[in-house]
Amino acid sequence: MRDDIGVATAARQVPADREVMPLRDLVAEIAERRDEFDRLSHVPRDVIESMKRAGIFRAATPRRFGGDARPPAEFLRMIEAIAVADGSTAWVAAFGSANTYLAALPLETQRTIYADGPDQVYAGGLYPLQPARPVEGGVRATGRWRFASGCMAADWIGVGISVDTPLLKSQAQSTTYMAVCPANEVEIIENWDVVGMQGTGSHDTRVQDKFYPLEWICARGSVGLVDEPLYRYPSLSYQAEVHAAVNIGLARAALDTATEMAGGAKIMPGAPKLADRAYYRSELARGESKWRSARAFFYESSERAWDVLLAGNPIKPELENLLRLSATHAAHASAEVVQQAYRIAGMAAIHKSHRLQLLLRDSLVVTQHASLSEGTYEAAGAIFTGVMPGMPYP
Repeated sequence: MRDDIGVATAARQVPADREVMPLRDLVAEIAERRDEFDRLSHVPRDVIESMKRAGIFRAATPRRFGGDARPPAEFLRMIEAIAVADGSTAWVAAFGSANTYLAALPLETQRTIYADGPDQVYAGGLYPLQPARPVEGGVRATGRWRFASGCMAADWIGVGISVDTPLLKSQAQSTTYMAVCPANEVEIIENWDVVGMQGTGSHDTRVQDKFYPLEWICARGSVGLVDEPLYRYPSLSYQAEVHAAVNIGLARAALDTATEMAGGAKIMPGAPKLADRAYYRSELARGESKWRSARAFFYESSERAWDVLLAGNPIKPELENLLRLSATHAAHASAEVVQQAYRIAGMAAIHKSHRLQLLLRDSLVVTQHASLSEGTYEAAGAIFTGVMPGMPYP
């Protein structure tokens, strides 16, 4: 590990006229306002602006367009730090990695995207895939997509489309694509009503007979066209990692909350305080061990992959498999840690207003994400045995 539990970000060169918000100040603002995000069902634009000033949405912008193009592990630690304050905001911040997807678009298209600066916010509800009709110079699409997290404050929105024949000569085998356009050209259907991650604003999006030019379309998961190391990092693995980092932060918050309760008030007369109970101490220790172990595997895999890229080598399937496996393991182990913290907290944690309630609900949502599903374990095991997995993987 290159750092321990700390979430300090690496120093970087920034323009003299750019207002920079320290990550710790952003985290403090989020912690103070997280109940507001839950009520609104989205993270408001002024907080998105704070996230821009903290470098969240330029983290995966190519350096050639003024971005930071951070090593993934650096950005993952930023997400983790935000998640300690609020899971929904961290989930939205995770899409600061989405410019790795946009890197597969033609360079002239990317130049248009970043014409107003590197701090561009992307949101995408790519599923269910909707059929598109090829026309001269592009496609026409009609459809509705789900789970466009952060769409209420996005600059650009992507949708998932399929066609009967390949569209792009450079990706002749693919018939599954992402099509991108300015956010104001997409209808947002505000229907996000869930138990956990309410503040992500993961509403549905819809378009009607919309034309997407070919230069605004790329094959899903395709390699970036920008000649920088970050765009050779597996984009689908990165997607899994940024969401897993949210649960790592939530588990840290749960352990801290449970620890703070150690000497708290007792409900039953004559009952010992939590710190005097053997089961509380044992479960707290087990939770801490589980969290640290899963976190170590998670960051070790990402840092190893980055070192391979910096050495000028491609990431082999075996290592890409570890990226996916370590992300899924971190997400699920962290959710288990949150549940352990909830159990040992006792009756106090059943109140809707208790911090552990929100942590519990949010952490369970993370494990439901498609890139972190139980199927990852089966697919990873198949690769370990030399068998090709029977699902789209990695």
